[in-house]
Amino acid sequence: MWRLKIAEGGNDPYIYSTNNYVGRQIWEFDPDAGTPEERAEVEEARRNFYNNRFQVKPNADLLWRFQFLREKNFKQTIPAVKIEEGEEITYEKTTSSLKRAVHFYSALQASDGHWPAENAGPLFFLPPLVMALYITGHLNTVFSAEHRKEILRYIYYHQNEDGGWGLHIEGHSVMFCTALSYICMRILGEGPDGGQDNACERARKWILDHGSVTHMPSWGKTWLSILGVFEWAGSNPMPPEFWILPSFLPMHPAKMWCYCRMVYMPMSYLYGKRFVGPITPLILELREELYNQPYNEVNWKNVRHHCAKEDIYYPHPWIQDVMWDSLYICTEPLLTRWPFNKIIRERALQVTMKHIHYEDENSRYITIGCVEKVLCMLACWAEDPNGDYFKKHLARIPDYIWLAEDGIKMQSFGSQQWDTGFAVQALLAANLTDEIGPTLARGHDFIKKSQVKDNPSGDFKSMYRHISKGSWTFSDQDHGWQVSDCTAEGLKCCLLFSMMPPEIVGEKMEPEKLYDSVNILLSLQSKNGGLAAWEPAGAQEWLELLNPTEFFADIVIEHEYVECTSSAIQALILFKKLYPGHRKKEIENFINNASQYLADVQMPDGSWYGNWGVCFTYGTWFALGALEAAGKTYNNSVTVRKAVDFLLRSQRDNGGWGESYLSCPNKEYVPLEGNRSNLVHTAWAMMALIHAGQADRDPTPLHRAAKLIINSQLEDGDFPQQEITGVFMKNCMLHYAAYRNIYPLWALAEYRKRVPLA
Repeated sequence: MWRLKIAEGGNDPYIYSTNNYVGRQIWEFDPDAGTPEERAEVEEARRNFYNNRFQVKPNADLLWRFQFLREKNFKQTIPAVKIEEGEEITYEKTTSSLKRAVHFYSALQASDGHWPAENAGPLFFLPPLVMALYITGHLNTVFSAEHRKEILRYIYYHQNEDGGWGLHIEGHSVMFCTALSYICMRILGEGPDGGQDNACERARKWILDHGSVTHMPSWGKTWLSILGVFEWAGSNPMPPEFWILPSFLPMHPAKMWCYCRMVYMPMSYLYGKRFVGPITPLILELREELYNQPYNEVNWKNVRHHCAKEDIYYPHPWIQDVMWDSLYICTEPLLTRWPFNKIIRERALQVTMKHIHYEDENSRYITIGCVEKVLCMLACWAEDPNGDYFKKHLARIPDYIWLAEDGIKMQSFGSQQWDTGFAVQALLAANLTDEIGPTLARGHDFIKKSQVKDNPSGDFKSMYRHISKGSWTFSDQDHGWQVSDCTAEGLKCCLLFSMMPPEIVGEKMEPEKLYDSVNILLSLQSKNGGLAAWEPAGAQEWLELLNPTEFFADIVIEHEYVECTSSAIQALILFKKLYPGHRKKEIENFINNASQYLADVQMPDGSWYGNWGVCFTYGTWFALGALEAAGKTYNNSVTVRKAVDFLLRSQRDNGGWGESYLSCPNKEYVPLEGNRSNLVHTAWAMMALIHAGQADRDPTPLHRAAKLIINSQLEDGDFPQQEITGVFMKNCMLHYAAYRNIYPLWALAEYRKRVPLA
């Protein structure tokens, strides 16, 4: 059986940690573990997911939950409650439902204080890892037979009915993920017509019917070129000379969004070396299977701009194609010939690799995310297959692997701190400290131990890095990358705990560490008042015209975000109350400018676009929380009144809210089909209305929403898994498996605390 292990580094000499692996979560297979009943429970969960996979596409993340609940001998002792038709919701019934949720979720806390959870969903994360391990010859040493079985399960269970795979688990089929999934199945031992439910045959038919892999988007062409089933001549150039450009140029790497920079850094290294993995018999077979014409007859130059229409979210403007053609025809032939290949190309490759090593070391070889992780690992192997850099990368692969009833997948990189920050605030709102004191103390301890203690090493500005001391990351301290909203939520938690008895929740954080967090937040505000996520925004907007991807938008430069701005407003207002003398004027200006930013970016319908959750419901919850903290009310703010009107208009017949993920790419509100509600969306909307004082005007919409949440609660205190609720870069969804617990619980807590009940 599989088991989740917490805060362990193991015996690998190539792994190291800044805080003794607090927050680390890795899966191990033990062939001797588990009773027949426990194994049957897991198989039943897998069977249920498979049978309902086209109705509910995100998994319920059950395997580690089974383990934790069993280890803690959890039994729900509070009877279930139901609100009947026409029945008034009482304080007593609300408390019962809330306590059931609180005790259930408290039992899922890990020993180091965080709440584990899946953070995955995109279907282009895992196949490149399998491909990279195949290329380097480490597939069978990193992935056991059980790993490989579960990877295949994940691929089979998320194949669409038309034979393809989406960009993410709820998406329509695209060439990119269909081809990657097909190749992954073949590498893992399936024949051309093998796989569960004829997976390979159906996938290959989809690929060939849609133009073959000559119609892969640019990232796909890169990976296929690396593997040897495509030619670099069919890809647009990614010259490593980009990393030695003068810093005054507008398209310098320092001006790029960090994720874009970190992807194209190792990509450009591999492109500059024209790296190709070993050409094995399987690679030769794939060259025959993936094309509608003989491989040696493909006109590689002509397919560079081909892309399946299903994959295109951001069509390239003509100016970009002109740029690629100029590089392809004029620049690359020059840089790959003597003497320029020695004078310029080799220096560019050395500088690029220096940046790769710097980023690897400063993230303890986790890197900033899963796409970058695989590319940096492969670049290190290309530089030195037997070197320590590559071995350190191998040691951190388990940090990315997650297992659930739908199989093994690769996480974005883990949401430990993000989920725990909200879980703690939800539990604090429940006001049940006397019942869950140890849970709160462990959560507090995890948050304190996860704060980043230092800036990146050395002359970090020359490596295009921002300050990080005092920040919190999305995952754990070892990751090292500051994020503004993670920092704001971590700061909020520490401030809330500082007002509680230390004998219950532990010693409060030292003021100097709080000041460091404030410094991070202040440093990330833009001139328009909004807050960037990772690094200061400010590059020119026209650079987005150079977005080289086809399936993401707004990835070239850093932008401001409603959620980051809102989190920071709330954190700094609370900080100002507790530490009124620290940087008083700066913080006041920050809050005023940030509040004005929220008013400026409100949509005409009264909502806010959410960048990291689905979508307008999510953004509106964040914004109204911040505006309430800043003193804006329904009576004194037209911004708040418009937002309330939006929420009341979008409430569904059953009292809930339900928003389709299509709102994110379409940038307009799209309700779930069939008048359905989603409990997480319902919780966000409910809390947003509470922030806006709805209880004082007409609590009926809140009562209706609370009734839906209470009546949806499961026997053990859990809530059902429904549609996917997270997003990034407009067009790709993320499954936050913890959300179905955190937010309904939090909404009931706020409802019980702030809405008058019988």
